[in-house]
Amino acid sequence: MRIGVVGAAGRVGSHIVAAILSSPGLELAACLVNPRSPHVGRPVSGGSIEYRPADAAMNAHCDVMIDFSTPAATVALQAQCAKKRIPFVIGTTGFSVAQVRKLTSHARYRPLLLSDNFATGAHLATITAAMIAQALPGALASEAQSYTLRPDTGALEALPLGGNDRRPGDLTQYHFDVGGVEITLTHRVNTLSAYADGALAAAHWLVGSNPAPGLYSPADMFRQQPRPGS
Repeated sequence: MRIGVVGAAGRVGSHIVAAILSSPGLELAACLVNPRSPHVGRPVSGGSIEYRPADAAMNAHCDVMIDFSTPAATVALQAQCAKKRIPFVIGTTGFSVAQVRKLTSHARYRPLLLSDNFATGAHLATITAAMIAQALPGALASEAQSYTLRPDTGALEALPLGGNDRRPGDLTQYHFDVGGVEITLTHRVNTLSAYADGALAAAHWLVGSNPAPGLYSPADMFRQQPRPGS
C-alpha cells in the first residue's frame, strides 16, 4: 500500500513516516510539509523520497493519504486534489464551521475519514460510553479530559456528555453515577505512536473497504457490516 503523509515533519506525522518505513507491505509515496519548512528538499531517512510542499500538479500515485497538518493546509490540499478519487485519513484538528463545510463538499469526490483522536481504542471507548448512556438514561454522566476545551469537530456528538466542543487528548475518562453504582471508562494515550498506529489502521480500512465518497469517522471501521456471502 502506497501512502502519502501530509504534515510529515510534525509530531504525529513523523511517527507515521517512521511506522511506514518500518512496516513490510507499506511504501512511503510522498512526504508533504509546509512550503516554509526547513525540511523541504531533504531526503527522508536517506531514501529517494524528499520532503516537499503540495502543489496543484501533485501526482504521487498514492493509494491513500494521511493528513496531520493544519486546518488551512488540509482544506487547501483538498481543493488542489479537485475531483481525484484518492481517499484521505485526516487527523488535523481545529477546523472552523466554514472549513468543515468545505471538507464536506470535497467529500463528494472521495472518502474522507476524519477524527481528532486516532489513538487505538479511543472510539471503542466512545461507542461503549454511548451505549451506557443510552441504556442508563437516568445516570449522571460526566467526562474529564487532559486537554483544554476548544471548538473542535469532535467524535462525541452522539454522547450526552457535555456536547461536541472537546478535544480528546492523552486521557479521556467517562464516569456514570447510577445511584449506588458507579461506572468509569478510562482511555489513556502513553505515546504519540498510538495516533500513528490508529491512522494507519484507518488507511488500511479505507483501501481495503473502498467506501463510497463521503465523510467517515473511525467509528465506521467498527460498525462495518459483513459483505453478503462473507
